[in-house]
Amino acid sequence: MAWLAAGEGYEISLDDGRVVARRTGGRQLKSLPKALRDHPEADRLRRLSEWLDRHVASCVAQVDAWMVSSLPVPTGLIARVWPDEAWQSALRDMAVVGDDPDEVGFLRDATPDGELKVVDLDGETVRLSARTVTLPHPVLLPDLEDVRDFAAELGITQRVEQIHRATWAKPVTGRPGTAPGTTATGTVAASTTEVRDYAGGKFASRFGLAARATGLGYRVSGGYATCKVRDGGRGTEASVWIGEPYWDGESETGALSWHDEDGRAVRLSEVGPVAWSEGMRMAAALYAGRTIEEGGDK
Repeated sequence: MAWLAAGEGYEISLDDGRVVARRTGGRQLKSLPKALRDHPEADRLRRLSEWLDRHVASCVAQVDAWMVSSLPVPTGLIARVWPDEAWQSALRDMAVVGDDPDEVGFLRDATPDGELKVVDLDGETVRLSARTVTLPHPVLLPDLEDVRDFAAELGITQRVEQIHRATWAKPVTGRPGTAPGTTATGTVAASTTEVRDYAGGKFASRFGLAARATGLGYRVSGGYATCKVRDGGRGTEASVWIGEPYWDGESETGALSWHDEDGRAVRLSEVGPVAWSEGMRMAAALYAGRTIEEGGDK
């Protein structure tokens, strides 16, 4: 950023989110002089820094939402926001697909005329001129392990967790009467509506379990931790029981289930692959914070 005049003989600026100062035209000082700490320009820069932090978080959250829901994103929109460093940081190196869902590339640049430059899985830089692209959820990527290996060769790192996101493949649907949830044979009952793989994780308090959920980015509503996903054009909400609100005793994770946009329970056989993976990811992440008794793993 440029240096701004602040008081007699001083200039201030932002450096990595921190207000810094220098003598006019001189070198940056090691600390902010006391006379400048309450200066109106210093306060303005602090508020700007806070806004920039919120903007960065907002861009990451939006790109994550596009990816989790595999929503089509106009290439023209990506090109318009690309010059913004916060957007560019969130979007760079995301795996994208255009008209051919089998042709995956890593986003490297966007041109002013709306084309995207991507590195394909052959290591070639190509242009995508499709009207829209998707940032696919990794469970939908063909040959995901090959994509991960190629990304490692390129040294790709992503601001939004995509290709290295933990995924759960939905088991095949079993016959009615199969035990609820994932069974030892890798099937789920067609008629059941819940999975208990990550139920029974004990926490010292319901407050601690709820805090873990919100800290992981999930919403807490009533007695549930929830996450919403659009899967195949349909809205689905995964939810894990975490205990009655205001309960101050010990609590534990309950069953994982899914509901449609009208609040109706969705049978496991009808849960889409992305909704399944994201629901299981949430349940596993909550369960991982459980209290482990000495000498045990429960």
